[in-house]
Amino acid sequence: MSKAVFIATAEPYSGKSVVTLGLVHLLLSQAQKVGYFKPIITPLSASQPDAHIETVLQHFQLPLAYPDTYATTGQEALHLTETGRVGELLDTIIHRFKQLEAAHDFVVVEGTDFVGTGLALELDLNWQVARNLSIPAILLISGLGKTVEQLVNMALSIRRDALDSEVQVLALVLNRVAPEQADEVRARLRDQLPPDTQLAVIPENQALRSPTMQEIHDQLGGELLFGADQLTNPVDHFINGSMQVPNFLLRLEENVLIITPGDRADLILSALQANMSASYPRVAGLVLTSGYRPEDSVLRLIEGLPVAVPMLLVESGTFQTTTRIGSIQARIGPQQTKKIRLAIQTFERHLDAPRLLEQLSTFAPRGLTPHMFQYQLLQWARSQRKHIVLPEGNDDRVLRAAARLLEQDVVSLTILGDPTQILAAAKRLGRPLDPQRVQLLDPARSALFQDFAETLFELRRSKGVTLEMARDLMTDVSYFGSMMVYKGLADGMVSGAVHTTQHTIRPALQFIKTRPGVSVVSSVFFMCLPDRVAVFGDCAVNPNPTAEQLAEIAISSADSSRRFGIEPRVAMLSYSSGTSGEGADVDKVRQATQLVRQLRPDLLVEGPIQYDAAVDPAVGQQKLPGSPVAGQASVLIFPDLNTGNNTYKAVQRETGALAIGPMLQGLNKPVNDLSRGCTVDDIYNTVLLTAIQAQG
Repeated sequence: MSKAVFIATAEPYSGKSVVTLGLVHLLLSQAQKVGYFKPIITPLSASQPDAHIETVLQHFQLPLAYPDTYATTGQEALHLTETGRVGELLDTIIHRFKQLEAAHDFVVVEGTDFVGTGLALELDLNWQVARNLSIPAILLISGLGKTVEQLVNMALSIRRDALDSEVQVLALVLNRVAPEQADEVRARLRDQLPPDTQLAVIPENQALRSPTMQEIHDQLGGELLFGADQLTNPVDHFINGSMQVPNFLLRLEENVLIITPGDRADLILSALQANMSASYPRVAGLVLTSGYRPEDSVLRLIEGLPVAVPMLLVESGTFQTTTRIGSIQARIGPQQTKKIRLAIQTFERHLDAPRLLEQLSTFAPRGLTPHMFQYQLLQWARSQRKHIVLPEGNDDRVLRAAARLLEQDVVSLTILGDPTQILAAAKRLGRPLDPQRVQLLDPARSALFQDFAETLFELRRSKGVTLEMARDLMTDVSYFGSMMVYKGLADGMVSGAVHTTQHTIRPALQFIKTRPGVSVVSSVFFMCLPDRVAVFGDCAVNPNPTAEQLAEIAISSADSSRRFGIEPRVAMLSYSSGTSGEGADVDKVRQATQLVRQLRPDLLVEGPIQYDAAVDPAVGQQKLPGSPVAGQASVLIFPDLNTGNNTYKAVQRETGALAIGPMLQGLNKPVNDLSRGCTVDDIYNTVLLTAIQAQG
């Protein structure tokens, strides 16, 4: 089930408060701890908090600190977007959301307000946030000023845009629809929406749309002369007072705001008298323009009246003031309890609450995004601190990655090499290492050296290794690091930045050895594609596996996939799909697929299958209709090293995907190999993988 829901809108002033307030109210009847999160806020000023957040926190008395309810501001988000750092923005949002999610039974997430940025850019950012948080959305569209045709087309277009962005839409809410259009809009959309998408059409409600005198005072500023206790008065209409009194009185409507120069005492007093008269509608307030303060005699008369409406004095002229008031968009503030109750009632009247709760309880995310995957790696590694040895202390990339890991306090580290040189290099890089927080060992000078050499001699004497040979081998950082893992002085090892794959894993194969029931060590890459994470195996170790080995690689890769939060759907790749091809290579894959099905009937596996049929839903259903794997494979098993290694590098370079790995599978204890062209991020991520492997 989902522990959160995302409220997204396609334009400003669409009435998100109705859905937000209604949803929080509904969830508080079902759960004890309901959180509220707005990833990106757009406060009116640096000193003024976000109105939506204030309203939700205060009305429902949620025990949340204001800084915990958002990740960043609109200005900061725009800067990161314009400088190509959207990934950094998403990582921040995920981190803050996950902290809130962990402390609550459910979290209501509210999208941006569409103030100050391009609509298309902001809508795309909302989809990215919802997709990376792996939560469903309620999509809100405003019907204000739209024809039926425009509204229907916009609703279908934006819902399709959400689905194209891998965001699942639970409900489509059309708010502020002209009452005379509501039935037609509802009928036309109901025929075009799938049964799993709830439709709600909410007619325009003047009581929710109208600003209050307090909002007008906040926007205009000025001096409040009277009526401080009635600033909650709603303003449904406004008129300019520039005519004679008889004509002026004819124009009064319920909850009207009168805008007139302050020297028009006749209109001011007539408005106040009309407000007290049973024959005329209620007056919401007056705005006196041009800086004209009424005469003292007039003010004294008003002071003596039993009822006074809010009266605001501003310096701007009547036309400018009227224009500003006309542009004010009402918001539901924390003190507007009447509006809040009306918003909740509107939500309850137009949305099917039991159905919505059922949709949330049965929601299943359709994949793991790269940013969420990396966040989870960090959290999993932190959950059970492990000790990792890095044998290549002479490489700057290793030292940079080590500094980052230590700063984040994720793992304990041992770095092999000359301690003096390591500390000097780290200082030169501007990433100094604290000797109190990291163990630095020179293998040949270590107190462990003699014991390690003797252990290696005992383990390998049957293979012709002498004690002298063992001492010589133990000066090699790969052997020394592997022995630390073997003897339990480290939980795992990461190497290969300056050494070959064989140099890195040979010691592990010699004495760490494989787990019981495993005959072949293999590898996987976690390919962080733009919209999902896929598992590629084996792309680093086995040149030409047999059918039996290929089946074992597939099973190990599926288990690794599940261990790291990716539901395995295994595609056994070949140059043909199904029964269409013949030849020794296809037969090997076909045989391996049958072995996987026999050994692990719990796994979804398809093969032989081509790459396009494995990952493209349209091609997959065309070539293998009805297959639960075709078009949605998450684990891709290559028939040989040549194919796998070239494919992962091609995908990485052509799509910009982050390739995390290779991660070795099948050893008793984790030892992982890096590419000699690895980056600091590669080393960092591989250490996280290794630490998580060591936990299991």
